[in-house]
Amino acid sequence: MSKNKTAGYKGPYGYQKRREGDGRSCVRYKCGLTNTIQDVLRQRPGWMEVKDDGEWDFNWCDVGWLRENFDHSYMEEHVRICHFRNHYELTRKNLMVKNLKRYRKTLEREAGRIEASKCDFFPRTFELPSEYHLFVEEFKRSPGSTWIMKPVARSQGKGIFLFQKLKDIMDWKKDGSRSEEQRDETQVESYVAQRYVENPYLISGRKFDLRVYVLVTSYIPLKAWLYRDGFARFSSTRFSLTSIDDQYVHLTNVAVQKTAPDYDPEKGCKWQMQQLRRYLTARHGTETIEALFKDVDNIFVRSLQSVQKVIINDKHCFELYGYDILLDQDLKPWLIEVNASPSLTASSQEDYEMKCCLLEDTLHIVDMEGRLTGREKRVGGYDLMWNDGPVYREDVNLETLGSACFTANTHLGKSGLNCYSVTTLGFKFISSQSNKKASENDWLLTMNFYTSIHLLLTLERA
Repeated sequence: MSKNKTAGYKGPYGYQKRREGDGRSCVRYKCGLTNTIQDVLRQRPGWMEVKDDGEWDFNWCDVGWLRENFDHSYMEEHVRICHFRNHYELTRKNLMVKNLKRYRKTLEREAGRIEASKCDFFPRTFELPSEYHLFVEEFKRSPGSTWIMKPVARSQGKGIFLFQKLKDIMDWKKDGSRSEEQRDETQVESYVAQRYVENPYLISGRKFDLRVYVLVTSYIPLKAWLYRDGFARFSSTRFSLTSIDDQYVHLTNVAVQKTAPDYDPEKGCKWQMQQLRRYLTARHGTETIEALFKDVDNIFVRSLQSVQKVIINDKHCFELYGYDILLDQDLKPWLIEVNASPSLTASSQEDYEMKCCLLEDTLHIVDMEGRLTGREKRVGGYDLMWNDGPVYREDVNLETLGSACFTANTHLGKSGLNCYSVTTLGFKFISSQSNKKASENDWLLTMNFYTSIHLLLTLERA
């Protein structure tokens, strides 16, 4: 590569571009996926795809490739890969809970119960079969409660079921009510039994959860970025505990919901994060929702800190996590799971555009071209949330800052508030009202228009 130096200039994402000699004029990439990430990589200027055993500078691989090849690969200084070696410490359901429990005990011993209570954001969970007897003791303390069984290493809702009686677990252990495929799964996989959140926050009677993206570029020191966009995933059927066998009621995974008989791919089953935040603020007020999202921020930081000492830090690695957060009717956020390979397959044009922006901004932060200075607090839709300590917003006076007025540099669900949003919401509301034969699922498009306009203008002024 040429060593000639040229003057730096401002890039299109608000960061100072480094001199050309510090970056790479051509980035050779390898990609094991065929969805949105492939489109983004192909369109990135100066990036060239390599096939098979060709040498690469950047690899967006799946966890299977990582498991088979990472320990046998030599990586030069500049090379980057999209997973940490033992990412599963946070993304396997049983290990996530194990690490969170250990971290909570450490906090209680070193900082006291109040500090430890900040980790009380995950439901009671037991690994089966190893903790079966502990689970039975807990189950008997609250007879009639609902629990959910999940394979520790599966995704997209596969292998999940709800139960309210120990007999259902006995049937599961004996394979009496499981399919042939599920019998094979139970022989090789562990499950977690988790206390089901029986009082989820509902919108139009439907359950939903949040998918939020957090990018970690280093664990030692911990450096994490929070993406402003994301979405809420809704179930297609009204919530009820009388139908615990109905996956369309209880599982919000798009892979599950798109198989529902009345699923409409044009409408989908998602709200963008900005839309959800506007709705919640209209119902509960700005102060309450600011406190809610501060609690959500706490989940990200504490969960990452719980694995900071066990993740094998490597300067070649970064990780784009997909967090799944559930709200209950008291507006308490619960961590359901963390995904190492969040789905990048788009369910609609709007979803495709959001994920393209997410991935483009991820590549900007990974910075194979050498454009960043290292002092940025915002890159595209990402805000630097943690950099070996909390990151404050630009308008905060650090000299007078106290714990009571701490303002984190996070803006989840706050982007995209403009006149276009108002016009779009109004169009959807009017269109859905004019269709007298609109289906029940049109509630996704009929959020109160006038409330949205008032709220948008209020947030814009704020």
